[in-house]
Amino acid sequence: MMNHRFRALLLAAAFGLWSQVALGANDVGTIDFPTSTHSSEAQAHFLRGATILHSFGWKQAISEFKKAQAADPDFAMAYWGESLCYNHPLIPEMDRQTPQDVLTRLGPTLDARLAKAPTAREQGFLLAVEALFFGAGDIKARRTAYMEAMRDVYDANPDDDEAAAFYALSLISAGGAAGKAGERQRVLAGSIALQLFAREPTHPGGAHYTIHAFDDPVHAPLALPAARTFASIAPAVSHARHMPTHIFIQHGMWEQVSASNQSAYQAAVDLWEPGDSAGDMVHALDWGQYGDLQLGDYERAALWIERMQKIAAQNSAQPRVAATLPRVEARLIIETRQWRTQPVVDTSTAPELLATGLSAVNLDDPALAEQASMALARLAERAAGNESFYNRRTAPLLIMEKQVEGARLIANGRAELGLALLAESVEIADQRSAPRGAANPLKPAHEFYGEALLAASRPGDAVRQFEVQLMRTPNRPLSLLGLARSYVALGDEEAAREQYQRLANVWQSRDFPALREADVYLAATQG
Repeated sequence: MMNHRFRALLLAAAFGLWSQVALGANDVGTIDFPTSTHSSEAQAHFLRGATILHSFGWKQAISEFKKAQAADPDFAMAYWGESLCYNHPLIPEMDRQTPQDVLTRLGPTLDARLAKAPTAREQGFLLAVEALFFGAGDIKARRTAYMEAMRDVYDANPDDDEAAAFYALSLISAGGAAGKAGERQRVLAGSIALQLFAREPTHPGGAHYTIHAFDDPVHAPLALPAARTFASIAPAVSHARHMPTHIFIQHGMWEQVSASNQSAYQAAVDLWEPGDSAGDMVHALDWGQYGDLQLGDYERAALWIERMQKIAAQNSAQPRVAATLPRVEARLIIETRQWRTQPVVDTSTAPELLATGLSAVNLDDPALAEQASMALARLAERAAGNESFYNRRTAPLLIMEKQVEGARLIANGRAELGLALLAESVEIADQRSAPRGAANPLKPAHEFYGEALLAASRPGDAVRQFEVQLMRTPNRPLSLLGLARSYVALGDEEAAREQYQRLANVWQSRDFPALREADVYLAATQG
C-alpha cells in the first residue's frame, strides 16, 4: 500500500515534472497547419494559437491570434481561429456576438471574408464558422451545420491533420447537443482522433479529442494512453493538465485524479489576472476535490473549499464560480457524512438543499428535511419548463428531490414509500449517460438506493445497485463499502473479501471506522 508520505512525494514529482516540461520550447504541442499568409511572423503566432486552441486554452490562444492579425491584417485564418475561442464547444453557448464581431473585423460580409481566404481549404474552414455563428436556428442546429461543413473540409482534405482534428471535435460538439442519439458520432470522432494520435503523438487535438470522445466507463480504456500523455504534450495550458482526469476518473485512478487537477489548478492560477474568467481554476478545483474525497483525504478536500472561497470573493459575478462554491461545500458534507445543516431559503442551491436534507434526516430534524425536499421539487419544476423530462438540468434535481424525500419517509417509518421513491430516482439515472467526471448528482442514485436497501435488510437487492453504480463510477469507495457489507450479510465471504480489499487499496491507512472494519474482516477470514 502507498503511504501518505509516498503519495505526497508522488504528487510533488508529478507537479515538478510538468513545471520542467513547461519551461521548454515545445510547451503546447506541435501541429502542421499551412496557410496562405506571406508573413512568417503571422504564421508563427497563428500556429501557436491554433495549437493552444486544441487544448482549449482560450485566453492564450486569443492573444496569439490577435498577434497574427496585427502582423497580417487580412489573414483570414487568424480571425477564424479567434472566433472559436469564445465558446466552449461542449457546453451551452455563452457568447455568440463576440465571434460575429471578430469575423466582421475580417470583412463586413461573407463574400468579403471569403475573398481574403485564397484557397478552397481555408474557405471551407471559414464557411464552417459562418454556419456556427451566423447560421439559422438554435445552438443545436448551428452545431450540426458546423459539423456538416467540417465534414466537407475533411472529405476534401483526407490527409489534413487539422481537418481531421476539427471535424472530430465538431462531431463531439454536435453529438452532445443530440443527447443519447449522438453516441455514434462520439465513437466516430474517437476513431478519427485515435488515428491522429497514433500518427502524431504530440498533436494536442489527437490526444484531447480521443479523451472527450471516449469519456465513459465502457470506452475509457481506449483513451487511457492519450490520457497518460496529454498533460506532457501541452503543459503550458491548464486544461491540458486537467483533461486526463476525465479518463482517470472512469478508471477510479484517484491518485492521478488528484495530481492532475492540482497541477491544472496551479497552471490556471499562474495565468489568471484580475478580470479574467476563473473557469479553469474552479474546474480543476471542483474535480480535484472529488478525487481527494475518494482517496479519503478530507483535509485536502477542505483545503479546496478554502481556495474556492478566495476565488469566489474575487469573482463573485461569474456564474461558474457562484455555482461551484456551494457544490464543493455540499460535496464535503455528503461524502464524509459529517452532517451539517443550514436554513432553507429562497436562494438555496440544489447541492445545499441535498446536503441539508440528508443532514436533517440523519440529525433527526424532519421539518427541515421536508423543507429541503419541497424546495428541491420547486427547483426541478422550474428547470423543466419546455425541455425534455430527462434533460441535463432537470434530471439531477429530480433525483435529489426523490433522495431527500425518500430518506425522510424511511426515517418516519414509511419505508416502502421511501424505497419506492429511491427506485424512481434510479430509473431517472438509468435514462442518462454514465457520469463524465465527478458524480452528478452529488450522491449517486444507485449507491444511495443500495445503502437504503441494505439498511432495510435486503442485501441481495442492494448488491445489484452497488454493482451498477460501480459500472457507472468505477472504484468509488462508498459503493465498494456498501457492496462488501451486502456480501457479508449474504454470507458470501469470498466476494466480501474482494470488495473490502479493493476499499483498503483506495483508502490505504486512513483512520476510518469503515477501513478498520475492512481490516478486521480481512484478518478474520484469512484462509
